[in-house]
Amino acid sequence: MPFLTAAVVLVGALGALNLVLVLGVVKRLREHSALLAGRRGAPSADIEVGTPIAEFETVTEAGEPLTRASLTEDLLVAFLSPGCAPCVEKLPGFVAHARSLPGGRRRVLAVVVGEPGEAAAFAAPLGPVAQVVVEEPNGALSRAFGVHAYPTLLRTGPDAEGRPVVTSNAVDLTRPTAMAV
Repeated sequence: MPFLTAAVVLVGALGALNLVLVLGVVKRLREHSALLAGRRGAPSADIEVGTPIAEFETVTEAGEPLTRASLTEDLLVAFLSPGCAPCVEKLPGFVAHARSLPGGRRRVLAVVVGEPGEAAAFAAPLGPVAQVVVEEPNGALSRAFGVHAYPTLLRTGPDAEGRPVVTSNAVDLTRPTAMAV
């Protein structure tokens, strides 16, 4: 009988220990979920800082030609898609952030990727604060930057040799930052 009592006490103790450990894991998962939910400025997709921008030629919605050679200054670049819920969610914040940047719309490039009719409507609020390019999936700018996921927010600028490269792949829209003038 003492053996049976010891076994029951041991199983009870193991059950209590298991409960304590599970409660600890649940608490940590909640903390991590809260951190991930509030995470802003996360790196965009798999585009590394220092990645060179490939050659491209396109035209903005305002009819201005845009090529790799015209990317001579620091630039905030956003790749958005109207069918992407996070893009729709980030659009007002991006517009407000772009409006606060020095240098005006010439220092902001918004690439709206999608079907022309739907993308043009999505691009309308971007026109006053950014150079806007509407392109179909896998368009010239998407290929040049290597973008495959939306939203993708980047900063670009010239490297030591003057070639345009990605200078940041973690843009925080909640903190206005001054770019070099």
